[in-house]
Amino acid sequence: MALVGSTVLTGCSTAPVVKVPLEYSIEMADAMMARYDSIVHHMDHLDKRASWQYDYALLAEAIGKLEKYTSNPAYGKYMKDFFDYYVDSLGNIRYYKLEEYNLDKIRPAVPLFSLYERTGDSCYIRALYQEIKQLETHPRTKEGGYWHKKIYPHQMWLDGIFMASPFMAEYAKMFEQPQWFDEAVRQITLIYDRTLDARTGLLYHAWDESKTQRWANPETGQSRHFWSRATGWYMMAIADVLDYLPENHSGRNLLISIYGKVASALLSVQDPDSKLWFQVLDCGGREGNYLEASGSSMFIYSFAKGARKGYLDISYLDVAHEAFDSLVSCLMKPDKANGWIMTQICGGCGLGGKPYREGDYHYYVTEKIVENDPKGVAPFILAGMELHDADLVLKR
Repeated sequence: MALVGSTVLTGCSTAPVVKVPLEYSIEMADAMMARYDSIVHHMDHLDKRASWQYDYALLAEAIGKLEKYTSNPAYGKYMKDFFDYYVDSLGNIRYYKLEEYNLDKIRPAVPLFSLYERTGDSCYIRALYQEIKQLETHPRTKEGGYWHKKIYPHQMWLDGIFMASPFMAEYAKMFEQPQWFDEAVRQITLIYDRTLDARTGLLYHAWDESKTQRWANPETGQSRHFWSRATGWYMMAIADVLDYLPENHSGRNLLISIYGKVASALLSVQDPDSKLWFQVLDCGGREGNYLEASGSSMFIYSFAKGARKGYLDISYLDVAHEAFDSLVSCLMKPDKANGWIMTQICGGCGLGGKPYREGDYHYYVTEKIVENDPKGVAPFILAGMELHDADLVLKR
């Protein structure tokens, strides 16, 4: 459901949060499962032709992970049913076309690692082989950075790091191919260097090597604004890559350093009233900007995981808890029939293309605002689980 023009500019005062984060993750997952008996049907309901999409795959993955916390096999089955719709017995992936060279089509394969470990079914391995073949020949910048998509030549987007780097890191570990560890690190560090704003420490949404796109700064190639969800994807990517990167890898300390620097920059633009983050990160008081649920959920996940793993100071866990509670109070509303509804999720933002997206401030704040989009719901569910884990490890 689109809610064009729905905005919240400052903090909010609503009922206090009375449950622990994991309970909200479970209730949100239950709400999604109650509405739709499968995520494929959910896509059909939204008039989106079923396809190999990262956002719905991430929602299936998030719901599936709840089986570990609840011992309820229904969550794992819900996830497996989604991926078995796409991956046939020979490992072919429905709707996947390698020759499109689209990083968004790499991310959906990440849960196939765990499905193989759980079932031993070789179809998942064959599907993973298809995905790695794409990355072997995927177009690159002169420095070796992956183009976000073939239709966006010479461009690296922050989003693309989450789409590919965690996959490469897990592939490297499972198949003992360390060159993919190196590649995952290279993509993370390349885009950091190219999108970094030295003044704020924040990262621009994208970078155009050719410096020819209308959205690109003609001198730096950087896009114009700091989009919350793009930075959220990037932070989640680093957190997840570090799960697999060997302790002695030469790039590990650099990734942890970048993680800390971006986290610190995000604290500087956190809304002091709501403790959440705005759609355009550094423009909190500007007309049209709004507190955005998906980016905020991603930062909560990244802060909690960073604190739990020791990449960030333990104080980031307190920041994550406060933000999670505020997100529940401000941006979640009860649905009497099916639990919770997550509001104020940016439907999507890109650059260039047809029709052309200029990437100016007006563009970012006028793209449609939606409810219960998987790009918000999935990170929220993951954030609740991560807060639970962090509390156990750090005995909070």
